[in-house]
Amino acid sequence: MYTTLNYSPNFEIKKRKAKQIKFIIFHYTGMQKESLAIERLTNIKSKVSCHYFIKYNGEIISMVPDLYEAWHAGVSSWKNFKLLNKQSIGIEISNPGHEYNYKKFSKKQIKSLLKLNQFLIKKYKINQKYFLGHSDIAPYRKKDPGEKFPWKYFAKFGIGKWHSLSKKILLKSRKKEINFVEKKFFFNNLSRIGYSIKKPPKLKRDKFLSFITSAFQRRFRQELIDGKIDQECLLISQNLANKLN
Repeated sequence: MYTTLNYSPNFEIKKRKAKQIKFIIFHYTGMQKESLAIERLTNIKSKVSCHYFIKYNGEIISMVPDLYEAWHAGVSSWKNFKLLNKQSIGIEISNPGHEYNYKKFSKKQIKSLLKLNQFLIKKYKINQKYFLGHSDIAPYRKKDPGEKFPWKYFAKFGIGKWHSLSKKILLKSRKKEINFVEKKFFFNNLSRIGYSIKKPPKLKRDKFLSFITSAFQRRFRQELIDGKIDQECLLISQNLANKLN
């Protein structure tokens, strides 16, 4: 697999073992210009980096070798894992993000991502359920890679999980209210899927729950992100919780 090299100085010096790599985390750059994003990820002062960078034209840049811990996930958690830099490979995809006119990922980017991830699956035996977005592991801080990331398409190739519910059933359930007990079921399902439902100290509970719900919707119900739990969200969460456990 062809990649160009543009190494970042932002990584942990201690090498890790290949078997420690369990997750692939997708990010978008969230910057107006691709060149500025590359500059930031390779600047020692920024203290951020990634293993791979996917340019808008599909070119793959290798920034940190796989067996070194890049600084891409920050404060993060999934299931019993905390601070996921240690166990993950971070992939940054060039995209202006929600702050700068968020747009669809290019066909060339999708093609390169598919090729790269198939290579990583083979090399590190990555489990399908351990392909995550930054917003999955840090829902109250991050929105990337966002609702335009083609999770459903990638799931066909073993890159991330998707539910098995028909569109017809889901549309019937959309915006239908749920009761207090069903809300508890929903958050229990999210916990079973892997989301951390432990509230950070400075955040109000309602706000935090809305952030997690939005992160779940960005990933699994991409047509409507409103932070509100309805019957559709409950059905999807139940389907996934059963699949992933």
